[in-house]
Amino acid sequence: MSQPTAQNQPRSTGDPAIPAMPAPRVQERRAVGMPGLPFLLIALLVVLGGAALIAVGGVHAKDHPGALATTLIALGVVIVVGALLTLFGLTQVAPGQARVCQLFGRYQGTIRQDGLRWVNPLTSRRKISTRLRNHETAVLKVNDAYGNPIELAAVVVWQVADTAQAVFEVDNYANFVGIQTDTAVRHIATNYPYDAHDDRTLSLRGNSEDITERLSAEIAARVESAGVRIIESRFTHLAYAPEIASAMLQRQQAGAIVAARQTIVDGAVGMVESALSRIAEQDIVDLDEERKASMVSNLLVVLCGDRAAQPVLNTGTLYQ
Repeated sequence: MSQPTAQNQPRSTGDPAIPAMPAPRVQERRAVGMPGLPFLLIALLVVLGGAALIAVGGVHAKDHPGALATTLIALGVVIVVGALLTLFGLTQVAPGQARVCQLFGRYQGTIRQDGLRWVNPLTSRRKISTRLRNHETAVLKVNDAYGNPIELAAVVVWQVADTAQAVFEVDNYANFVGIQTDTAVRHIATNYPYDAHDDRTLSLRGNSEDITERLSAEIAARVESAGVRIIESRFTHLAYAPEIASAMLQRQQAGAIVAARQTIVDGAVGMVESALSRIAEQDIVDLDEERKASMVSNLLVVLCGDRAAQPVLNTGTLYQ
């Protein structure tokens, strides 16, 4: 018998952002049964024995009618009918499938061993696939943590780990996985920005590995009560919504330009500093403060400009 484990008591996930799902009431166990092929051979032998009794009773009834002949025929019929009824307990199980056995509403166990198996013929046997499955969400449109509308989609690889929980804890475990996956994707998208304004904040685009790990953890916590194990989850689509895509593209381009300019300026300042230091060390020319300022200005213009420098020949002096 299955032991109820804290019915209706939610289990803590350790993360307040992940809802606490109720503890499962049943757990998978192995169904009581036997190999089907030997049982099939035994049942066929029993059927042949019952048929032989019927034949002997028929012959005996012709020669010596009486109670003995009637008893042999009745016994043979009972044996044949009983053997044929027991054959309804034979079940074929393919690799990657399982059978959940239920007798008069009570869970009796699960058949996972592939091949021909025999169980109680009065049980109902529900087929459950234990193969790997994919669920890909539709493109969802949500607002990120900064309120910007974004579009995203994800794919989840999952597998039924506990067939009893998959059958008895939820109405339809496949639909349950799909709905909980969509909910988790929306929840993750609203908690993180598409692009962060600083390096300390996680973003959907800049920290995809960390975000997918958190997505997998949240989906796993949501579907654990249904006996489902999450193998992997990944974002397959992530972009700004069309109505703000052009504006955000300009923002990204501006950020890239600023970052590139910062790098160029840092390099130019270093080159100017190196040039002034070498001129002073090698005593090439004696520069006063005004000439140093002019040299620094000219070098920065040359190094930081977008276009090639146009040389100008000064025929006078710096002070004229």
